[in-house]
Amino acid sequence: MTFQKKRALHIGGASWLLLGAMHVGALADDTPTQLPDVTVTAPSPIQRHRTVPTRTPTRAVRAAPSRNSERVAAAPPVPTAPAPQQGVLPVVTDQFATVTVVPSEELRRSGGATLGDLLFSKPGITGSSFAPGASSRPIIRGLDVNRVGIVENGLGGGGVSDLGEDHFVPIDPFSTNQVEVVRGPAALRYGSTAIGGVVSASNNRIPDAMPTCAAAPFQSYGLPVKAPLADAGGPGCLNVETRTSVSSVNRGVEGGMLLDAGGNNVAVHADVYGRTTSDYGIPSYPYLFDQTRPVNGRQPNSATQSDGASVGASYFFQGGYIGASITQNDSLYHIPGIDGSDHKTRIDAHQTKIAVKGEYRPDAAAIDAVRFWVGATDYRHNELGLADPTNLSSDGVRQTFTSKEQEARVEVQMMPFDARFATVTTAFGLQGGHQELTAPSPDDPGALFNGLWSPNNNNRVAGYVFNEFKFTDQTKAQIAGRIEHVELHGSTPDFPADFLPDGAPQSSVSRNPSYTPVSGSVGLIQNLPGDLVGSITAQYVERAPKPAELFSRGAHDATATFDIGNPNLTIETAKSVEIGLRKATGPFRFEATAYYTRFSNFIYRRLTGVMCGGDFDSCGNGDPGNEGRQAVYSQRDATFRGAEFQSQLDIGAFNGGIWGIENQFDVVRATFTDGSNVPRIPPVRLGGGVYWRDSNWFTRVNLVHAFAQNDIAVIGETPTAGYNLLNAEITYNTKLNQSWIGAREMTLGLVGNNLLNQNIRNSVSYTKDEVLMPGLGVRAFANLKF
Repeated sequence: MTFQKKRALHIGGASWLLLGAMHVGALADDTPTQLPDVTVTAPSPIQRHRTVPTRTPTRAVRAAPSRNSERVAAAPPVPTAPAPQQGVLPVVTDQFATVTVVPSEELRRSGGATLGDLLFSKPGITGSSFAPGASSRPIIRGLDVNRVGIVENGLGGGGVSDLGEDHFVPIDPFSTNQVEVVRGPAALRYGSTAIGGVVSASNNRIPDAMPTCAAAPFQSYGLPVKAPLADAGGPGCLNVETRTSVSSVNRGVEGGMLLDAGGNNVAVHADVYGRTTSDYGIPSYPYLFDQTRPVNGRQPNSATQSDGASVGASYFFQGGYIGASITQNDSLYHIPGIDGSDHKTRIDAHQTKIAVKGEYRPDAAAIDAVRFWVGATDYRHNELGLADPTNLSSDGVRQTFTSKEQEARVEVQMMPFDARFATVTTAFGLQGGHQELTAPSPDDPGALFNGLWSPNNNNRVAGYVFNEFKFTDQTKAQIAGRIEHVELHGSTPDFPADFLPDGAPQSSVSRNPSYTPVSGSVGLIQNLPGDLVGSITAQYVERAPKPAELFSRGAHDATATFDIGNPNLTIETAKSVEIGLRKATGPFRFEATAYYTRFSNFIYRRLTGVMCGGDFDSCGNGDPGNEGRQAVYSQRDATFRGAEFQSQLDIGAFNGGIWGIENQFDVVRATFTDGSNVPRIPPVRLGGGVYWRDSNWFTRVNLVHAFAQNDIAVIGETPTAGYNLLNAEITYNTKLNQSWIGAREMTLGLVGNNLLNQNIRNSVSYTKDEVLMPGLGVRAFANLKF
């Protein structure tokens, strides 16, 4: 079978280890951050649990979350924090590395359908945008799939987005209350495969606090929040939120509803959402190297459809809570690009996720809290398309991917103790997981190497410890470590040294590599005059290879490559230093970061210049029909260095509100030891804008300029032109008289994207020469809280 036909079938072929994690709320907890006004200065996970009594008879719930805390299920109610002002830059100052926060109000305004779309223009972050609006995975500081973790409520997101750029991430921003991107040491709470960072999405699918009743007219639904055991007979509480929007660029419509209810020590959450779009509009002809195809102003084969639902509940008892949820995510989306359009390629994906988590605060002198997370996901997608573009009856399942994964983690946090020179707090954790992957193909089912790397499985177990040293209120340090053991099982043939067939028959060889990565870090945070906070962190991180890097042996249609894994890969090592300076208070808020990372045995896909067809024997045979670029997983030393900056300056009062200016900058440079370029690195970006806000309104105009990217790999990568991305938005939020429509709060907004209607090609995308980002579009949204 030809490679082209196979492409139609297959498009895609802990930890708080570093004490910095102790300060990362998104990772310490999976609840939305409440950002008061213009400041985000959360206590560390250790500190925050000492701000409230821990052995109170009515320890039950907290009325409102503090920044990303493990909500203290046993704490008495505390006053609700003031609502964050719209559009205020959230600067996190208690971290050892930069944390990018996307709060709920920005999520609602942004309307990104994927995590990659949502974070596309954030400093130091972009998206893979293989299929904009459907499949776009976050890329952090030039590092992607195998070095960026994605979690939801503290558990892995599941799916197979790290095994193919065409695969979607089964976490939808529409049903998410907050997203945080954590770089540096804290990311390793979830494992060494998060060297680049962790994207943490949080929602209330497992409630960790009893819901707060709305306002006086709603008291018929329940009483003001109290500790559950103090008022077990209360009639309960009910809050409902609706989210809707429409978009012009893709004729998109989306809507959903969220429900939170509670009473008698039980809190319940349910949500449902759906979205549908057609092919999105583009500024001009999308295909750089083929000018013969009809387009008609829209990116061919880019329509999407997705929906999901979840229900969860928690039971609160003396000293803690335990909760569980079940979530279903479904997505049917088309793959743009020449091959995807010719073969009408689309992916029909489904995921079922079960999650359990809880916390217990024993009445003990030494232990502060015990927390646990348990999750299981069952993921499957069918890649549909035409085997023969000229034969419509050849449409069907061309490739299937499945992933069954289980994960568990438990952490024990000790009480702080006085070591004379500092107050020391220690936490221990254990983490384990198992994953089974398959990728069978209906073509040549009896072939020895059917599928890209099918089947394989892996097991992992890890232990970690972190320590925080509080010398004074102004000076804190971290020392932490993690050790894990990874075992992988799969098979590959014995490839010839030059990766070309030598005439000998290829036989299956069982591969069972195992690795024991060890990591550690030290860090310091120092409060400085003028409300400045400085930080410096040094870390040593080891990463075990992933299944695709070890066991690939066939056509990978998502990237139009013929991938050859290397079962002899060794542990990848990263030695990093990061310094930061931040300011969260006052009219001028900013964060500035510089970093340097030296990789030993950096694992990457190396294009050889050889073209392959649908099987190994076709490689290098000179057949002009061969479309797959041979890509071999290799290891080389590499260096990544870069910087990020963003700020806001409130200029002064205007028309009853405040107006100001904002700006951003980011750069990453990645080279091998011989000076050649690491492939697919984002360009230098510079941006700025103006804003105005008052207690109800927020308006903003912002322009981001991406410079041309000419620092490209020697083989298989083309230069990317620069672009200007101009966006504008206006949002209105107000309290309502509930006698009107029953709602207590309303938010309305209008957002304009790519207002200059520029051709935007993403330099990190494998399909950038065939897929343009969406053109000029307007999105209107409305949210109601009842």
